[in-house]
Amino acid sequence: MNGDPVRAAVVDATGRRGGWDPDIDARMAALESPVRDVLEPSLETLAAADRLTLVPDTHYPFHPSSGMVTDPAVIGSIVSRLERRTDADIAVAGASDERISVARTAEYLGYASLLERFDAEFVDLADESRTEDICTVDGSPVALSVPERLAESTVIVVPSLRPTENGPVAGAMRALAALVDSTADPERVPVAATRVIEPAVSVLDATTAYGGDPAAGNALFAGSASAVDAVASSLLGRSLETDAALKTARGDAGPVTVEGDGVDFERLRERIPDGELPPSDETHPAVSTAYRVYAAVAGDAVPPQLEGGR
Repeated sequence: MNGDPVRAAVVDATGRRGGWDPDIDARMAALESPVRDVLEPSLETLAAADRLTLVPDTHYPFHPSSGMVTDPAVIGSIVSRLERRTDADIAVAGASDERISVARTAEYLGYASLLERFDAEFVDLADESRTEDICTVDGSPVALSVPERLAESTVIVVPSLRPTENGPVAGAMRALAALVDSTADPERVPVAATRVIEPAVSVLDATTAYGGDPAAGNALFAGSASAVDAVASSLLGRSLETDAALKTARGDAGPVTVEGDGVDFERLRERIPDGELPPSDETHPAVSTAYRVYAAVAGDAVPPQLEGGR
């Protein structure tokens, strides 16, 4: 890859048990240097902001070791870095929907207790007032209803490395699209949401990835939303040509350059499976894992329909 730059950093995983360390303090300690490295090119922009909003991947309370959600340790390390280098008001944002409360998800994932260490809050964008905007994508207008917090603050989107149910990478652009309302073509909404919200930087959490199975990626990538999504697509073995939203967003931007000491991109790509999510009528293995963790803590029994995920 060469052209549009993406900054990469390796996360030191020495001492991790089986590729995953349940100690969030240990994970944050390992992330301190990589977070500093990938954020450095964006710090001038971020330092000038009055309000910063981080958007992690918190679509469902999967256990972070599944690779299906953003590791809270990544968010904690970013918040810690920003508090040292900026005077901005910092929030971490998600949105409840008709299926699940994001507050419950944040509680389960550990975001709520984590943010108590910092001068930062977790906010539910479903409770925010919204602003209406129109963006032109491929010559056609796309109307969006955007939470005011995202429209009025400097945004850092922090997706996990995973595919969507339909196959393309979930990524930064679709993480933003999930937070806006629109009746437009679903492949145009991620492009329009990214252009309207204009995130200052996207940080791809590839510490643990999901590509059919969880895999230890032990890496972070940062850059523009579309460039980082292009990297994520490559890591998951997806072609940019088959992702209409990403192809439109990239346009004539050209290929991506991955920069960073110690990052062996080809080796990392080989380590991550290029499978897809299970069919929607099957129990996702990450659900089974998450529930067994909950059951172990709460003392509940694991339902028989989830036992197959062992």
